[in-house]
Amino acid sequence: MATRINLLDWRAARRERRKKRFFALLGASAGAALLLVGLGIAEANQAVDNQQARNRYLQQQIADLDQQIKEIQALEKVRRDLLSRMKVIEELQASRSATVHFFDEIVNTLPDGVYLTALKQNGDNVTIDGVAESNGRVSTYMKNLDASPWFSDPRLVVIKTSEKEHQRRSDFTLQVKNLTTATTDKRKQPEPAQ
Repeated sequence: MATRINLLDWRAARRERRKKRFFALLGASAGAALLLVGLGIAEANQAVDNQQARNRYLQQQIADLDQQIKEIQALEKVRRDLLSRMKVIEELQASRSATVHFFDEIVNTLPDGVYLTALKQNGDNVTIDGVAESNGRVSTYMKNLDASPWFSDPRLVVIKTSEKEHQRRSDFTLQVKNLTTATTDKRKQPEPAQ
């Protein structure tokens, strides 16, 4: 039998083994750290890509909603225009009979000896120019207008009396409020005959 004798220092060998083991663990740890860092970077990149995809989706949805809002605003403008046209048409329909009442009442309130030369209407105010045989007939005309359910507040603006060929004549201008454009409940109710 042969005897084997190890002449190497067992402490140095142990130190060498520990050194190799340390570097192996250090390399494994560095590799694991690099792997974890790489995975973290990949995860972060994936998260950024996902967030960018969500942002693009939200921007697309916002653009679609903006377009829908513009379409809704355009439809609301069309609706407002249609409603205003309908209102004008309704007012015209309502004023059709009012015009007839206006001219009918102008004629019905006119006493004998009074002739009208001009009518001007501005809103509810009516200016009447005419000629009368006397100042009393102008006064009668104003009373008739005041008693009418379609007119109110007659006011004499001007009256000029002149004489031509032994005939007396009074040129007058008066203003009166037209109630035919107002609603029925705003009109004066005629006084009962006594």
